[in-house]
Amino acid sequence: MRSICIVVADDHPVVLRGLVTLLNDDRSFKIGAICRNGVESIEAIQRYLPDLALLDINMPEPNGLEVLKAIHKARSTTRVILLAASPSDNEIIVAREEGAYGVIHKEAAADTLISCMHAVADGHKWFPAEMLNGALERTKERRKQIARVENLLTRREIEVMLQVANALTNKDVANQLNITEGTVKIHLNNVYQKIGISNRTALANFAISYRNSLKID
Repeated sequence: MRSICIVVADDHPVVLRGLVTLLNDDRSFKIGAICRNGVESIEAIQRYLPDLALLDINMPEPNGLEVLKAIHKARSTTRVILLAASPSDNEIIVAREEGAYGVIHKEAAADTLISCMHAVADGHKWFPAEMLNGALERTKERRKQIARVENLLTRREIEVMLQVANALTNKDVANQLNITEGTVKIHLNNVYQKIGISNRTALANFAISYRNSLKID
């Protein structure tokens, strides 16, 4: 039986060594290359055309998701599995949308990782239901909340809220937005009432959670 050629990439030496040892103990796998960053990973995938690529989602230069996008764009037949210590909902969803064959936690048992790689080698996807469904549901609720906030708040109120998330005082916010400090207070009171938040700390935490998604133009 032909060995399954695989490229392995992780920027943590201990993790990488453990992965290599695990794969070497399974004769169905043949390691084509061992990489420590995204640049090396892309080069190795282009050179060896492996069946699988096991990539750390947070490795540098570029990260695993960016490598996935690059090889997907290049129409590579290599099937990508992303390793993640704690994947965010967005990372899980983007991984699936960009053609990853699986996402697996770094703390998964060794036999689970091997099972995942064999399943992907056979053409199956590996997105555990509790991981994917949870990410989809939370993302759906998040988008509903963002839409609600954008419908409730004016552009200026969103701007003030986002400035508060940067830990600025009312005076600093006023200087940043070229308005008076009194106007900042009015906008903040409006925001508190509209979205049901009672204090500045809670508002800052709320804004931090959503500031990359809220539209202000």
